[in-house]
Amino acid sequence: MPGASGGTEGPAAGRGYGRPGAAESGGPAPSGLPAGDGLRAALSGLSTRGRSFLAAGVAAAVCSYVLGQADLLRVGLLLASLPLVCAAVLHRTRHRVAGGRTLSPARVTAAAETRVRLRVENVSRLPTGVLMLQDQVPYVLGPRPRFVLDRVEAGGRRELSYRVRSDLRGRYPLGPLQLRLSDPFGMCELTRSFSAQDVLTVVPRVEPLPPVRLAGEASGYGDGRHRALALAGDDDVIPRGYRHGDDLRRVHWRSTARHGELMVRREEQPQQARCTILLDTRGAAHRGSGPDSPFEWAVAGAASIGMHLLEHDFSVRLLTDTGSSVPGTDGAGGFSGGAADAAGLLLDTLAVVEHSEEPGLSRAYEVLRGGDEGLLIAFFGDLDEEQTALAGRLRRRSGSAVAFVLDGDAWGGAAAAGPEAAPAPLPLADRLRLLGDAGWTALPVTPRDTLPALWRLADPARTPRTTPQGSPGAATAGGPAGAAYGPGAAYGPGAAYRPGGSYGPGAAYGPEAPPRAAGWKGAER
Repeated sequence: MPGASGGTEGPAAGRGYGRPGAAESGGPAPSGLPAGDGLRAALSGLSTRGRSFLAAGVAAAVCSYVLGQADLLRVGLLLASLPLVCAAVLHRTRHRVAGGRTLSPARVTAAAETRVRLRVENVSRLPTGVLMLQDQVPYVLGPRPRFVLDRVEAGGRRELSYRVRSDLRGRYPLGPLQLRLSDPFGMCELTRSFSAQDVLTVVPRVEPLPPVRLAGEASGYGDGRHRALALAGDDDVIPRGYRHGDDLRRVHWRSTARHGELMVRREEQPQQARCTILLDTRGAAHRGSGPDSPFEWAVAGAASIGMHLLEHDFSVRLLTDTGSSVPGTDGAGGFSGGAADAAGLLLDTLAVVEHSEEPGLSRAYEVLRGGDEGLLIAFFGDLDEEQTALAGRLRRRSGSAVAFVLDGDAWGGAAAAGPEAAPAPLPLADRLRLLGDAGWTALPVTPRDTLPALWRLADPARTPRTTPQGSPGAATAGGPAGAAYGPGAAYGPGAAYRPGGSYGPGAAYGPEAPPRAAGWKGAER
């Protein structure tokens, strides 16, 4: 049990675990028990010693009256008044003890530690007795920390600390801090609960990803860029009518002569490349639970890719199968790329995302079919034939689309209960084929795959588009010539499927195929 005595700090300070801007709660203004409790609450906190003194004093007073001994009455009054005086002093002291809590950091990744610092200050002119502190923490974060302070002098201050960690993402409340006061004679004990609470946010793990080139990205990182009119930027030859206040140096004389009215050059600036991350949260589409479940893999993957794209000046929008998207700071339904608050909002949203009871992806389809989403990245669980076809149509107007398709059979476990019995999912090979025919870059995901390796395979310059001649397991079961479909096709964990190409790095999939196919060595750069 962590503890402190004589005003020293509890656990060793150790190295810092925080980031700038740690959250702090509490302050010098104390917050004690409700005012209605009053002295009655203090009397109810009399210890066994205090109650014994009070009973002995009353008994001595009764004996003094019966026996007619005045000296015995004075002894009885002394014995009875001592616990009452201690309770009254302790009742007053409880309003003069302040406490606070600091989290460093307040947002931490799963399986990482955060340090919680507690501060207790005696703002009265009287020293306290023994103080026992206990902080309320959820069971996921570990046992409740308890501390013991022998004595805090008048105006004294004590600082204590402990560490918590969680393997599960989420938002966990810390507090309130409970403080048990006692007088120097041990006559009375009073438990006080501070009202301040803090929230520890445990976000998914974020993995660094290699840079890839995907269609529809910004100049210098991809092949295209969206542009939008603004108040300042590069010159454009497209003119507009003169407005009061326009700089006369912007007048476009050739257009003025053509239109017969004063025309000025428009100004524009490049707009951030856009990306939508679609996260399939349907309970029936994911099997198992816990930190090693496929759903947690998908959440961590969405967080990693979102942070990676934000670092490359993308405007990222997070969309779920429920049709709800996280509003961003740029006013366009996405996050502003590179902004610290955008990254924090993305991680905070993914920290609390849970399974939904949606039967399909129809709501996400209604959101995506309304416009050009730029780059589209999706994380799909188990899909039946209808939902696979609907997922294929999601890519209709998108510049580039990458799908991470989780292999439920490889992950194992039972699917979460849905509102009704869901249709049986299609085999993984059929899902990859249908998505590939619709223009997706489909990447099968198994427990052995890592996100950086799969993300590297999303680069069309790195992934082979045809099955090497003579590769074991290569077969054509429909679709474009040269494409490998079906259970015996050449694809495997971490492999990409594209129209007209093989499923992956020469790895044969199926019970009759060898674990790796010849001709793949050296294909990946």
